[in-house]
Amino acid sequence: MTEKVQVAVADDATEAEEIQALLEDAGIESEVTPDDDSDALKILVSEEAVESAQDVIELAPTDDETTPEV
Repeated sequence: MTEKVQVAVADDATEAEEIQALLEDAGIESEVTPDDDSDALKILVSEEAVESAQDVIELAPTDDETTPEV
């Protein structure tokens, strides 16, 4: 089984869905889990996809010119 690694933190479900859609469009499977330390949501990908996922998230256009927290 492949280890899952956090690549982003979303403030709400809408932001998590947007990040997941970006990753899916790039062919990267992801899952969302609650962040135990806050009300945020963690986006996780397999270890093999971490670098690609970070590139996708980093290069994604945003409405408010901010990048999701990593």
